[in-house]
This record gives sequence, structure tokens and C-alpha cells, in this order.
Amino acid sequence: MEPLEANSSCSNGSLLTLSCLSHRVVCQVIGNADPVWDNGTSDNSWVTRLETSYGFYIGLGLAVFSSFLIGSSVILKKKGLLRLVEKGGTRAGDGGHGYLKDWLWWAGLLTMGGGEAANFAAYAFAPATIVTPLGALSVLISAILSSYLLGERLNMLGKLGCMLSLVGSTVMVIHAPEDEEVTTLDEMSSKLKEPGFLAYAAILLAVCLLLIFYFAPRYGQSNILIYLTICSVIGAFSVSSVKGLGIAIKGFFAGQPVLQHPLTWILVVTLVASITTQINYLNKSLDIFNTSLVFPIYYVLFTTIVITTSVILFKEWVTMTVVDIIGTVCGFLTIILGVFLLHAFKDMDVSLGNLPQVLQSGQEAPVTRDDKNILIEVDNSSIAPEDKPKVFMIYT
Repeated sequence: MEPLEANSSCSNGSLLTLSCLSHRVVCQVIGNADPVWDNGTSDNSWVTRLETSYGFYIGLGLAVFSSFLIGSSVILKKKGLLRLVEKGGTRAGDGGHGYLKDWLWWAGLLTMGGGEAANFAAYAFAPATIVTPLGALSVLISAILSSYLLGERLNMLGKLGCMLSLVGSTVMVIHAPEDEEVTTLDEMSSKLKEPGFLAYAAILLAVCLLLIFYFAPRYGQSNILIYLTICSVIGAFSVSSVKGLGIAIKGFFAGQPVLQHPLTWILVVTLVASITTQINYLNKSLDIFNTSLVFPIYYVLFTTIVITTSVILFKEWVTMTVVDIIGTVCGFLTIILGVFLLHAFKDMDVSLGNLPQVLQSGQEAPVTRDDKNILIEVDNSSIAPEDKPKVFMIYT
């Protein structure tokens, strides 16, 4: 083929002839364009093209894979704890640490670490609006696996909750928003400095400090929302830090000087501080209140605040149509309903076999107490008359 020089000047309408050994082609110039030479290091490299074309699906796959690993890790760790009890060791709840010698417990811990790493990576590719709600799949997976591997019951309402969680997750994926393009730490820094986000972050920080220093010491032991709201509000900072560090990690492998950027270390400190605070107050909440209430409420509060933060910081919903916005909201509400059914009624013996009798008799379904962390429960075996004192039972 005859070579063409890059500095050749041709006006619109000019004809160029390209020829090789057996073919000859005449081309007409119809517009001006600057020559682009790709030496393998430009933005059109295969890595960039892969991320541009399939980044969302990579993030989605990592989020689902993370949920599977985290859900499976719960089963592995519980199997290790059950084996400790069978051997006559001191239970973890009573201060025993014999589970540290069981390889199953360590397998569960490593699996959970892998799941958290995959979840961390998912934020670097997909919007937080889609990654965070998909965390509900880990609850679904652990519930299904526990019914088969641990012999725990999954009643009819729990199965319905699993189906609703799957449907809601599917709807959210179909109507998922697109991330606004943020590829460098400088762009992330500009986002964090926007007045709208600064005002939002200041409000969250003020609310968090008010809850920690005023409401928590006075009402934390009696109101389940206090500790869980602290965890959820702090979650806005942890997820934003994870998102920024994901960008930093991608920049590091691309050869960018991210370690010299001050934002990298600010994000690391923020992430460590926020996660430490979340774990502290979540453990307090689990120690006081019923697990069946803690997880659904925490999921709703945490996910709502994270989605709101993503909307304000990354403007993920700007390019969405009204149909996609309605679909995303409906999918999220469906997941909330599924998680609520899965947790709130897990101790009730409800099945297709006894459902007609329960509905006809108007009596409550029998309850089996799989969770020993029930704080207060009313004894409904006999309905107390209004003029007599009601009996409350405390389980420890």
C-alpha cells in the first residue's frame, strides 16, 4: 500500500488513491480530523476499553460474588462454633476461644475477608447505588445455606422474603444508574469540595456527634434506632472513602503517583475511623436488641443514607429517566420488604400445611426461639384480662 504522510494537506472533496498489489481504492475527504497515533499507552489501551465497555458488569459480578462469599462465611464460622460445642469446649458467648483452633472457623474468616475485598473492588467499578443494596443477597444466601447445611428452618415467610429480595435486586440492576465519570483523585477531590456535598457532610457529622455524645448515653440502651442511626450515618463516610480508594488503587496500577496525593491518606484515615465506629455501635446494638430487628432496620437505614450520599456526591441519577428512577426505588422497597419478612418472622412456625388452621382459628403461629438474644417478650399463651397485670418474660 502506498504510504500517506501525516502532514499532507487535503481540502474537503479531495480524492485520495490507495493501492496495493491487487486492489486500488479511491477515497474522498469529507471532513478534517487530527491524526491519533496509538502506541499502546494512550487512553485507548485494552485495559481502558475493557473498563469502559464492561466496568459496570465487572462491578456487578464482584458485588454478587462478594455476597456469596460473605453469606457462605457465616455458615462456615457457625459450623466451627457448633463443632466446638459438640467437643465440650467453652462457647464463644461465654468467653471461650477454642474456635481459634478449628480450621472451619478460619476458613469462614478467610472467606469473609475475600468477600469484603470483592465488595471493596465492586465500588471501584459500579455505582454505590447498586453495590450497597445487593448486600442483601448475603443475608439471603446465608438463610438458604443454613436451612440445608445447619438444619435451621426457613419458613414460608422466609422463602417469600428470599424471592422478594431476588426480584428487587433484579429490578434494581435493570434500572441501575450510571456513574458520573470520576477516574482520578483530582476529580474525586473536586467532587468532595462541591458546596452541596460539603453541606450534606456537615449535617451528617453534626447529627452523628449529637447522637454519640447526647442521645446514646441517655437513650441508647432503650431505643434501637440510636445505635443503628450512628452506624448508618457513619456509613456515608466509609462508602465514600471506599469509592475514592478504589479510584486510587486503579490509578496506582496505571502508574499514577497516587501515594503522593494527600487525598489518598485522608481517605485511608477516614475509612479506618468510620469502620471502627460502625463496628463498635453495631456490636452494642446486637448485644442489647433482638437480631431479628437489628439487621432489617440497619439495612434500611444504611442503604438509604448510602444511596442519598451517592446521589449528592457522584450525581448518579442525573442521566436516569423517570422510569429508571421509579424502577430503582421500587426495587429497593421490594428488597426491604424481603429482608423484613426473612428476619422478622424467622422464629414463627408458618408453612402451607398449618396456614389454613392459623387463619381460621385466628391464633398466632407457634414460635420456636432459635435466637437467645430475645430481650423482652410477652407470654401470649393465655390472654390476660385488661384489669389484670400482664406477664412479661425476660430471656438471657
